[in-house]
Amino acid sequence: MNGADRLIVALDVARPQEARDLIARIGDAAGVWKVGLELLYGGGIELVRELADQGQQVFVDAKLLDIPHTVERSTANIAALGAAFLTVHGHDIKTMDAAMRGRGKSDLKLLAVTVLTSLDDDDLKQQGSAMNAADLVLHRAKLRSEAGFDGVIASGHEAADIRKATGTDFLIVTPGIRPEGAATGDQARIMTPAKAIQAGADYLVVGRPITRADDPRAAAMAITRDIENALG
Repeated sequence: MNGADRLIVALDVARPQEARDLIARIGDAAGVWKVGLELLYGGGIELVRELADQGQQVFVDAKLLDIPHTVERSTANIAALGAAFLTVHGHDIKTMDAAMRGRGKSDLKLLAVTVLTSLDDDDLKQQGSAMNAADLVLHRAKLRSEAGFDGVIASGHEAADIRKATGTDFLIVTPGIRPEGAATGDQARIMTPAKAIQAGADYLVVGRPITRADDPRAAAMAITRDIENALG
C-alpha cells in the first residue's frame, strides 16, 4: 500500500452532500472514507452503499455495543452495504463473537475500539477502570487478537506495544493524528503521522486537519508524504 491507501479521511459532516463535496475535493489523495455517527444519522447509510458501489473503501465507524443479537444483525446489515471496515466496542468476547457471526463470509474487516483517543487516565478512573490507558489498550488488543478480530483502533502511543504483542497480520488503525503545529481539538492522546507509522500503525484516521483545511487535497497529500517518508 502507498501513503494514500493508508490514509482514512473522517467525513465528520452532517449531510451526505457535504461528504460528497469533500470526497470530490480530496480525490485520490486518500484511500478510505470514514462515515461516523454524525453522518450515519444524517443520511449516511445510503452514502456508504453509494461509495461502495463505486468501488470506494468505506470505513463505517458505528462503534457497535449492544446485546449479541443486535450486534450480529447490525453487523450483517453493514456488511450487506459493501463496507470495508466496521468498528465495534469489543469490551467482551460475546460482543466480538456476535460481530464475527454477523459479517459471515463477507470481506468486512472488524476493528475493535480499545480506548477512545479523547480519554486519558483520569477519564478511565471515572469509568471505574483500575488500569491506565496504555495497559487497558494492550489488554483489550490482546483479547481482540485472540478472538479473531482483524484489528483494533488505538492511539499511536500504544501502537508499538500492540504490534509487538499481536504480530504483523493484526491491523492497527490510529486516530488522534495531528500534523506538526495542528490544533489538538478534543483529542487527548495525539501523534504526528510519521511517528504513528513508525510506531506500527497500518492506517491513520485524520479528520479536521484535512476536512477543515483551506485546501483539503493539499492537506491530505502532505500527510501521505509523511506516511511514505516514514515507511521509507
